[in-house]
Amino acid sequence: MDSSNAPDQLLRAQLMQLLSGIEPWDDQEQTHLAATAEWITSGAPLYRTLKPATPAKHLVSYFVVLDETREELLLVAHRKAGLWLPSGGHVEPTEDPWHTVRRECREELRIEAVPASITGERPIFLTVTRTRGQGRHTDVSLWYVLRGEADQVTSFDEAEFGAIKWLSLDQVLATPEDTLDPHMHRFTRKLMSLLALRRSTR
Repeated sequence: MDSSNAPDQLLRAQLMQLLSGIEPWDDQEQTHLAATAEWITSGAPLYRTLKPATPAKHLVSYFVVLDETREELLLVAHRKAGLWLPSGGHVEPTEDPWHTVRRECREELRIEAVPASITGERPIFLTVTRTRGQGRHTDVSLWYVLRGEADQVTSFDEAEFGAIKWLSLDQVLATPEDTLDPHMHRFTRKLMSLLALRRSTR
């Protein structure tokens, strides 16, 4: 291996390890995982280097804050997307995606990132999504779950978000899909399945 290329190869190997820990929820996630593995191993650029869309496909870390007692999720009204989304941000070049979660959580929600007990510091879901609006591009998003409480988030990045709200898992599923991240319902069903499995094994 060319020693000058070793750091990039290590990062790609670490990303492949993250992917291997994600159990696909459905055929769509299986397809997204396979396509992402091919993208990572192809040597294509993985990180955004110029806003809003260079390269046109790049890596994102989403983090969904879960109140584990109430089983409620925190969503944000993203101004540019015009949708209710989990918080998150673009992974910087050479940055570990979990470090992205920690950085963006402080910037966007003014709290420290605490991994949910059900997931730890690993993503549980992966999506490949074409964004809408100006600067359209493709986000390859790793979804993490954080532990929080409904009264913990008292301020947020108002330049990026118009509002925030906590919703029960059933309320998320009752929300029209076209007002949310297009994969939010699928993620919520996967999370509900994991929570139910944990309850059954206690």
